[in-house]
Amino acid sequence: MLVLGIESSCDETGVALVDASGQGVPALLAHALHSQIDMHQAYGGVVPELASRDHIRRVLPLISEVLGQAQRSLADVDVVAYTRGPGLAGALLVGAGVACSLAAALGKPVMGVHHLEGHLLSPFLSSDPPQFSFVALLVSGGHTQLMRVDRVGSYELLGETIDDAAGEAFDKSAKLLGLPYPGGPHLAKLGQGGNAQAFKLPRPLLHSGDLDFSFSGLKTAVLTQAKKLGDPMDEQARADLAASTQAAIVEVLVKKSLKALEQTGLTRLVVAGGVGANALLREQLNAAGAKKGIRVHYPEMHLCTDNGAMIALAAGMRLQAGLESLQRGYTFDVKPRWGLAEITA
Repeated sequence: MLVLGIESSCDETGVALVDASGQGVPALLAHALHSQIDMHQAYGGVVPELASRDHIRRVLPLISEVLGQAQRSLADVDVVAYTRGPGLAGALLVGAGVACSLAAALGKPVMGVHHLEGHLLSPFLSSDPPQFSFVALLVSGGHTQLMRVDRVGSYELLGETIDDAAGEAFDKSAKLLGLPYPGGPHLAKLGQGGNAQAFKLPRPLLHSGDLDFSFSGLKTAVLTQAKKLGDPMDEQARADLAASTQAAIVEVLVKKSLKALEQTGLTRLVVAGGVGANALLREQLNAAGAKKGIRVHYPEMHLCTDNGAMIALAAGMRLQAGLESLQRGYTFDVKPRWGLAEITA
């Protein structure tokens, strides 16, 4: 069973082809990705209308590219999957419209996929795939959640952010430091030359006793310190503030993740989403895991951000698990706001 996956939830257009034959983890045959970062940098963030228009331009050439890489044709595709939500409504509609039109033209089934389920399952494509059950830390630009995952389709929300997500905290803090979009990677790079102890920044909800997150107070603290430093900022002080900001975010993510493992009694952690590529986060989670006997799993670096591979994979794994019936109805809707806990087995 060949599954063609299309991702268009925000500012990356991704397409992939996986082979979901049998009961093993679906095999990734080919994938291609176009990032809109260069286009949005001039505006300091994603412009939804521009994102949607660029998806329209990119998706069909990317489908052709993926099929060419895999040496397959459209006739070989058995299922067309797309990101149904969450995400930007206009961007989601592009992927949904193309997927349903393509499936209708081919007379093949079509399937809408939850974007976060794709992220959550993406480490199964890595060289060190996890095994069920595990705790998942989903950290991306718009989401910070801890989930208990017992099998495909069985997700229990343990904690989530009550305001800004970790990715937003990275990006907004970076903007306050005069760094370009997307800010997270630039802040991490600047922080490499800084002293993480230079500024005493808050760790919101670190000792709250629950597994929820809050990062808006940290952003406000960074703004206060940035104003004190003046304009232009001393370069060393700027690097110190970047390092201190990153340290605060990472400490909260690490300690809450360890708390979730302790509460559930599980010994396996999966980290997914764009922030999962952060080197300091990986370093501290790996160190804590080695100390406490915990296995930590990540997606491959090139699959941390939004991509078609995770959508095709999630579709394939849900089909293998018997959670989806193959549908040939080609009307569609999208769900810009869609909680992962709403997906049940």
